[in-house]
Amino acid sequence: MRLLTMGAVLALAPIAPVFAGPIEDYEALREEVWEATLDSDPQLASSIGDRRGDGQLGDLSLAEYDRVVAETRAFLARLDAIDADDLTRDLKVDYAILKSSFEDQLAGADFDHNRYILFTNRGGWFSGFASLPYRSAFFTKADYQSYIARLRAFRAYNADGIARSRKAVELGLTQPCEPMQGFDARIAQQITGDYTVSPFWEPFAAEKPGSVSEEDWSALKASAADAIQTGVLPAYENFLAFYRHEYEPKCRAGTPGILATPNGDEYYAYRVRSFTTTDMTPDEVHNLGLSEVARIRAEMVEVATEAGFETREAFIEHLRTDPQYYMTDEQEYLRYTQALAKKIDGFMPKLFGRLPRQPYTVDPIPAANAPGNTTAYYEPGSLETGQAGIYRLNLTELDQRPLWELPALGVHEAVPGHHHQIALQQELDIHPLRANGTFFTAFVEGWGLYSERLGIEMGLYDTPAKQMGRLSYEMWRATRLVVDTGLHSKGWSKRQAVDYMLDNTALSPANIDAEVNRYMTWPGQALAYKIGELKIRELRSRAETALGADFDLRAFHDAVLENGSIPLSVLEDYIDNWIEAQLVLQEPRSD
Repeated sequence: MRLLTMGAVLALAPIAPVFAGPIEDYEALREEVWEATLDSDPQLASSIGDRRGDGQLGDLSLAEYDRVVAETRAFLARLDAIDADDLTRDLKVDYAILKSSFEDQLAGADFDHNRYILFTNRGGWFSGFASLPYRSAFFTKADYQSYIARLRAFRAYNADGIARSRKAVELGLTQPCEPMQGFDARIAQQITGDYTVSPFWEPFAAEKPGSVSEEDWSALKASAADAIQTGVLPAYENFLAFYRHEYEPKCRAGTPGILATPNGDEYYAYRVRSFTTTDMTPDEVHNLGLSEVARIRAEMVEVATEAGFETREAFIEHLRTDPQYYMTDEQEYLRYTQALAKKIDGFMPKLFGRLPRQPYTVDPIPAANAPGNTTAYYEPGSLETGQAGIYRLNLTELDQRPLWELPALGVHEAVPGHHHQIALQQELDIHPLRANGTFFTAFVEGWGLYSERLGIEMGLYDTPAKQMGRLSYEMWRATRLVVDTGLHSKGWSKRQAVDYMLDNTALSPANIDAEVNRYMTWPGQALAYKIGELKIRELRSRAETALGADFDLRAFHDAVLENGSIPLSVLEDYIDNWIEAQLVLQEPRSD
């Protein structure tokens, strides 16, 4: 897990200067880390309105990876030389975040997996680049010039990705065969004979902005056409040829888990720690999953009985097969989801004292990325670039996407889930490194899953079908604890994983197949959701017990989110301190 996003930190660390004290030393180091992050991550720089990264994509070469590791080690040494006890409360949070990020990055650098495995069955550098037209600012001539330069930069960027992936083939670190079936077709979708139908041309198919002259617009369009035809499309063709002729023939057959790769058991144990921000072992996670599955299964039985079915299995079969729960028209399905999102918006002031300014919209997943992809995902926006957050919806295979899933899906991906948390983080009064540069999956996805539970308090699950939809989504995340560890530490086959999820969740067979493919190629990531959610629920219960009638749900939620994305251990310490502060406020005062 890259805890500092998009290329994770850092320029060359100079010899530490001498300052007046620990606070000054820490603040100077933090500023260097932030500036280095922007230098090495030009797209992050652009997203916050910093033009230093114009026209650049970053450096995907192995030399750059090794350089960053060395620099991270130097930064960590400087950080360790500062006594955190001498810092203010807010700076202690900062310190803990940086320390956790650096240590995790260095722990991952011990494994060739981190150096050479650059894509999953869901994508990698090449699919991230495909979203460039949707993530770029288009206000001025300079914006368009930067975009075109990035189109031209993709060929070298892609070549570096191929070079590192070629080494993965040599070392036996390829992905398992089955989940990668059809992957080449997704790459091929980016290759168009006519550049004007490429998504990369879309910014120039739109109306000319008033800030650009006719003469400049013509020149920009000609330059973009050339960049797409001579840079972008040949780069995708090169990657497709590499994948089909070098990578795919060497995919891993047999046991699909990372356990089958060199040093795979130790690597997976690291991934568990990294994605959960805990010290849990694979066995501990597996056993927790079994416990959660049993608990949620019992609740499902109660809902099935309420719906008039004799068994849980009979109700799930009804939900999977009855046409009343499915739409066939893509636009109707999209409009239904958009209307539901607007309804959920109305509950937000009841749950939070602070709301972000940045809005969000509901749009389809781009057609080239939709087949085989997840049901939905969230794409962060930026006030600086004029981009709203986007709740992306998969409009393929609608016969596998029931309406009773949509309430839980919406509160997870949009509000109060990912959009609320991430947009708010960008606007918090915290250092920009924390506002824009840190991402801990256990916190972000744990909050998303916790938000699904908030749908109960919103009254969203007002039918047994919708209640089962929420429970199925919670069961989905609980079964991940069992299935992911089963695949990667216990030698499970894909069939075992699929059957376990079919038996315990109400997800459709197509969704389950796509999910298990994801787990096989992205070890450990899926564990973060349930681990994070359980921690937030534990902290809420602790606060409710301690504060009694004085517990304020809106204040609790604001406290959980007011530091942005942080490790679970840091969150626990912070909320414990918050509870103590609230108790002090409750104490009677003597005149």
